[in-house]
Amino acid sequence: MAKPGRPGASRGKKKGPTKGTGGHNRKSLEGRGPTPKAEDRPYHKAHKAKALAERAAAKRPVAGRSSQRRPNDDNEYVTGRNSVLEALRARIPATAFYIAQRVEMDDRVKEMLSIAGKREIPVLEVTRPELDRMAGFDGVHQGVALKVPPYEYAHPQDLLERIVDAGETPLLVALDGVTDPRNLGAIIRSTAAFGGQGLILPQRRSAGVNAAAWKTSAGALARIPVAMASNLTSTLKDLKKQGVFVLGLDGDGEVSLPELQLADRPIVIVVGSEGKGLSRLVTENCDQVVSIPISAATESLNAGIAASVALYQVATIRAAQQ
Repeated sequence: MAKPGRPGASRGKKKGPTKGTGGHNRKSLEGRGPTPKAEDRPYHKAHKAKALAERAAAKRPVAGRSSQRRPNDDNEYVTGRNSVLEALRARIPATAFYIAQRVEMDDRVKEMLSIAGKREIPVLEVTRPELDRMAGFDGVHQGVALKVPPYEYAHPQDLLERIVDAGETPLLVALDGVTDPRNLGAIIRSTAAFGGQGLILPQRRSAGVNAAAWKTSAGALARIPVAMASNLTSTLKDLKKQGVFVLGLDGDGEVSLPELQLADRPIVIVVGSEGKGLSRLVTENCDQVVSIPISAATESLNAGIAASVALYQVATIRAAQQ
């Protein structure tokens, strides 16, 4: 009597030869490896579907990117009705004004069109998906965008010579590790407000002049030049050799800002990041490190605010000595 098998088990019957077949076709199977997936076989319909899906994904915005632009497009795009209107009013250099098809007209849009017409800025009607790409993944365009060309930075030496040739006492601001373009725009605005003549940015680990900086500067970027230094420490050394006083701002500075006595000299105010402050090399090359007295309940000041306070103090001292 046969033994009962396990439930669901099938012993089956072997077919074909039962002896001497171990070596048959062994060589023909060597090196082939596992069977490729359907989507990896060029002539399989699954492979074609995968290729189509990849091409479609490449056209969609990627999460985390601040903007999505066409290849080789280095332009910046100011978007949003209030921002674009402020930029046009401030006469920010612009090469094109984009407006969505069938956009809802209001007083702001009418003023934008009027300013663009007077300044002979091309007005282009585009689709909303096109504006979505200009605004970026998380941008809001409200049916309008303004194209701003790449900023042309000055050379620090040319910037200094321009100020001296104009018969002015240099008052510059250099940024050390400030990476927020909104802080950059605010500092540019303060520099213009308190008689400064320009900014110096390091080439690395620094915010650059982009749409956010243009917007925050409220038009001051059209008047205040920004220079790019390949090495900030070397640039500060060169400025010192030419008689420029390097004033660093730091919470641990040995001199309190109200006690500053050298404001009438050519000055470059160096502002560090809010978190780390001035770097070690930059601190070592400052003629004086100054602190801003603040309440003990406040840990530090935003870089833009600190620069504004220092610029105001220098401007006040210079005005009193005239």
